Amino acid sequence: MGGTGVNADHFERRDDRPGGGRRNGHGRSGSGRDDHGGRRRPGGQDDRRDARGRQRPAARVRGERSTSRQAPGQRAKRTDPARTAAFDVLREVDESDAYANLVLPPLLADRRIRGRDAGFATELTYGTLRMRGRYDAVLAECVDRPLDDLDAGVLDVLRLGAHQLLGMRVPSHAAVSETVALARTNVGAGPAQFVNAVLRRVSEVSLPEWLERIEAGAPDRLTGLATVQSHPLWVVRSLREALAGHGRDPGEIGDLLAADNEPPRVTLVARPGLVDVSDDDAWHDADLVPGRWAPTALVLDGSDPGVVPAVRDGRAGVQDEGSQLVTLALAAVPLDGRGAGGPARNEAPQARATDSGGPVSEPEPSTSGPERWLDLCAGPGGKAALLAALAAQRGATLVANEVQPHRARLVRRALDAVPDGVVEEVRTGDGRETGTDEPGAYDRVLVDAPCTGLGALRRRPESRWRRTPADLATLTGLQRELLASALDAVRPGGVVAYVTCSPVLAETQLVVTDVLRRRDDVERLDTPAVVRSVLRTEPDGTRPDLPLTGGAGARDDVQLWPHVHGTDAMHLTLLRKH
Repeated sequence: MGGTGVNADHFERRDDRPGGGRRNGHGRSGSGRDDHGGRRRPGGQDDRRDARGRQRPAARVRGERSTSRQAPGQRAKRTDPARTAAFDVLREVDESDAYANLVLPPLLADRRIRGRDAGFATELTYGTLRMRGRYDAVLAECVDRPLDDLDAGVLDVLRLGAHQLLGMRVPSHAAVSETVALARTNVGAGPAQFVNAVLRRVSEVSLPEWLERIEAGAPDRLTGLATVQSHPLWVVRSLREALAGHGRDPGEIGDLLAADNEPPRVTLVARPGLVDVSDDDAWHDADLVPGRWAPTALVLDGSDPGVVPAVRDGRAGVQDEGSQLVTLALAAVPLDGRGAGGPARNEAPQARATDSGGPVSEPEPSTSGPERWLDLCAGPGGKAALLAALAAQRGATLVANEVQPHRARLVRRALDAVPDGVVEEVRTGDGRETGTDEPGAYDRVLVDAPCTGLGALRRRPESRWRRTPADLATLTGLQRELLASALDAVRPGGVVAYVTCSPVLAETQLVVTDVLRRRDDVERLDTPAVVRSVLRTEPDGTRPDLPLTGGAGARDDVQLWPHVHGTDAMHLTLLRKH
């Protein structure tokens, strides 16, 4: 592939000459004036007209040169705010390792980009980041040098143009014209000519034909699949291995990658006891439908969650349904040693529905005071807020720990709506030291361990390009230390939930197996049974059939998948300390 693309040097060198651009043969000449004070060419020719008598633009009469190679009708004077916003986010992601989902919303608010323009900017930003690998393969066919040799800003403009041409319903002429205007404004007139030429080559071939070419040029099927579905090859191999390791057919890898590239639905969590689904004032007439699995989940259709009153004041929040399920499961497991008559160890609890729709296990009589819960890695606060709402209904208290101060601030903000007295503290500390500092101090501990995030590529598409295989060695070591600390911090009879937003075996099964190999005071619980016990109840009293492939005995965990469950690829293992 390649070798027939546009010569970038041909365009970029034009700005190297003094004055930039190319000579157009219409420089000023003559010094005579006509009867109306206009400059006249020698021989009586009006200086406002060229040699053929055509009217010349006023800017050229003043001696200003144009550098565009486009016809006037093809040339946009300036780009629109939505495209500029998308470009600025891509530059921030590249230069500062920022996450688009944290940069874009405040940028749109600051620039007052709303409605359809905000939707366009959002799709353009996320779609370009998500499909970068595919578009780079297409662009490589249209440029005669390695893409890494291009200026980073120029490459981002090209990617934005490619997404409009191949991934959005933008007419080709508008996609090219507006993207060239974006280039002219942000990276210069010379590069804008180059962008124009490249995107015209991209537009000459349909998306199916481009994909056929990419697959045909790949050295093997898996590499071709990785490029077409815009994932790094090492990620594809890890996900395929994870499918097999978690009991699924590795042949599902194509469906999984395709699901990663689908924009996720906006899912809200109605925090139990803080908001009622039937409270119209809380939802501001938002178009809501119940989630597929969690009784606390509501899917928001066609609206900005920031305009929903319950979200603004913290009674509800944006949270993936898989994230809600793993949190509800931790709260539902019965504890040993907290009074007589509770369910036996490993027995799935019977959850009841609260008035707000959230499931809570029946409280057990306690002989040793209220339960204390710990969120060991609490930032940015979504799971902590749901845990705190459940704790409030149970008479329990919560400690939220986060190692990063700025993330701890996000946790405090997420907990604003929780009743006073429920949250003992939000503290900044190293979770690896908690087990030593507070041995046996907690009844329930959530370890939402830092991970590669390969289970949430739908929401953070830039993660696929940011992570490398080398990250696994660092992260898995940290995950082992955090899980060991959590098991030390929980009391005998208490429960630990080990959670990652990654299905990768090195971050899930292998971490748990390795930590438990060194201990004889911990047992695995029947995690699939617990998760099924917290599912939403249908009007007829039944619960949805959640397809799980958790094994028995040595592997009683739950792994969710985007292409199967419509959630992030959350992993959950529930453990009880003896």
